[in-house]
Amino acid sequence: MYELRGVTKRYMRGKESINALAGIDLTIGDGDRLVIQGPTGGGKSTLLQMLGGLDRPTAGSVELDGVDMAKLSEAKLTKVRSENIGFVFQSFNLIPTLTAQENVETALVPLRVKAKERRERAAAALESVGLAERLGHLPAELSGGQQQRVAIARALVKQPKVLLADEPTGNLDESMRDEIMDVLEAMWKEHGLTFIMVTHDSAIAKKAPRLATIRKGKITVKENAGA
Repeated sequence: MYELRGVTKRYMRGKESINALAGIDLTIGDGDRLVIQGPTGGGKSTLLQMLGGLDRPTAGSVELDGVDMAKLSEAKLTKVRSENIGFVFQSFNLIPTLTAQENVETALVPLRVKAKERRERAAAALESVGLAERLGHLPAELSGGQQQRVAIARALVKQPKVLLADEPTGNLDESMRDEIMDVLEAMWKEHGLTFIMVTHDSAIAKKAPRLATIRKGKITVKENAGA
């Protein structure tokens, strides 16, 4: 479970101090599905970076299962990310010279999983997202939707507790968007993940059980009756 208390993030823009996050309090329970929306520059991606341990707050605490990630050493924070948190990004972030299977295997290297088990787990993860026939394909040989499925398999192959997605359908057309959301929702249910997603897409937001809106670094959260 996440507990955020008084989370503030300040950036300097020239001589001006910008509050990307302004004292955010937020609780996210195990197994929750939360969608984060808001205007560009409102703090959405900054909040996701805090939840993923990719950045540290200027003030406040970001606890995951009772451990304040803001206070961890870089080595311990890297270990938390490697073991507990899966990431899916808008731009897929696949390595172009590696096959789909090899891209998925990269998530297991920091966990010191042996080569044979890496191959087996990567193949199983790709099969779970409908890409059993594409293991040996390079990213350039895959459609945008297929590349995002590889990215999802890579995020989930290490069996994380948390899945963080930053605009995962932003580069896809409407039909591919719906396919990827079906995959993400199926994985959330199947694995009991805590699933947190940033999106501009109101159609996606309407289907989320909880919706957080960030404006000027301030957050409001509501239960979504339409989900």
